[in-house]
Amino acid sequence: MTISLRNRRAGAAATATALALASLAALAGTATPASASRRATATAATALVPASAAALKPASPAAFASSASGDPAVPSALTLPRPTGPYATGRDTLFLTDHERTDPWVPAAGARQLLVSLHYPARPGSGGDPAPYMPEAEARLMLAQRGLDDPEWPGLVAATRTFSRTDARPAPGRFPLVLLSPGFGTPRATLTGLAEELASRGYVVATADHPYESTGTELPDGRVLTCAACDEVDAQPDDAGRREVLAAVSAGRAADFSFLLDRLTGPRPAWRHARAIDARRVGMAGHSIGGDAAASTMAADRRVDAGVNMDGTFFDPVAARGLDGRPFLMLGTDPDHAPGAGDTSWDEGWARLDGFKRWLTVRDSGHFTFTDTPAIGEQLGIVDPDAPLSAARSTTITRAYVTAFFDRGLRGRPARLLDGPAPAHPEVLFQRP
Repeated sequence: MTISLRNRRAGAAATATALALASLAALAGTATPASASRRATATAATALVPASAAALKPASPAAFASSASGDPAVPSALTLPRPTGPYATGRDTLFLTDHERTDPWVPAAGARQLLVSLHYPARPGSGGDPAPYMPEAEARLMLAQRGLDDPEWPGLVAATRTFSRTDARPAPGRFPLVLLSPGFGTPRATLTGLAEELASRGYVVATADHPYESTGTELPDGRVLTCAACDEVDAQPDDAGRREVLAAVSAGRAADFSFLLDRLTGPRPAWRHARAIDARRVGMAGHSIGGDAAASTMAADRRVDAGVNMDGTFFDPVAARGLDGRPFLMLGTDPDHAPGAGDTSWDEGWARLDGFKRWLTVRDSGHFTFTDTPAIGEQLGIVDPDAPLSAARSTTITRAYVTAFFDRGLRGRPARLLDGPAPAHPEVLFQRP
């Protein structure tokens, strides 16, 4: 692919190019490992390509790939798209420790820990300030990994306006629970727009950061954990080794979410508003390897009733026995995730899915279309030439199809949008292998 950061320092452009060439995690939807990013700043790009990388699908550096022509004025503020549902939304944060498990990537760290954002339907007018988007330290590491070193951008991204209020009172009633898992190397904040949309439509949404699997996770005590799992992928000698590690990432996330379900719906829940959750109706969606984790979690935990994979390779394959008839949506890029395309794990997964299922691909989309990246990048004057779908269309399509799927799977509501092509969404293709 062609990458350029026009009218920015040559060093940043060289870094972005090197990241694309050196991407050891270019395996159909993973982020560039942190260690590859570090090498990219000191080594010529052409020397960074491992022998096996030529056979792998090149990765766009998180869709932050090329800036608009000219040097655009720095925006005064960034904002997520406004949720469209009838509910106001609140947000809480939980920091949980699973004393039954040691962290799989850094055993010396002790017990496995999770940071979780909880978005929920709220009473209108209640709550305090808008919830923060992400810590500035996390934003700085995420942008640096993508070769973007403008000193003003981490603060801008961290301060992105959200539409959820802290300390908001829950709306009356009990609501289905949706679990969200981000892509490999990507902070949970990048799924905030989808979480807010679902909460505005009457879902409680729990989005987890999996420590040592993101460019940066800031803990409540101020420590920032970086991507040890990325380093593990980077250290593998070949494609098979990398795939094995990534399968372990997905399976490990299944254990994370089973623990999280225990803490949200068990007899002594960790969340103060746990009564708002209807534990009989649970779904899970994820981006990239988080989408694989949705299938892994469903295979391991019967409490999850429906799943969505947004453009993620099934490194941990769909269980050979299927998912016990539970519904599953595969929503991906076109043509990369069309039948018979480069990612054959989707063909294999589709054949094993044994309940209501849909395979949808989106024209002109990119790997990060299904996250907040298009909306934030567009406001910064950044475009990805390989993914011309606008931020507005990216947001509308992701929200519409994910919500329709969970409305059908968790609420039993009719979802005509899933019956076939819709004139309102001409970019969405129904695949029927």
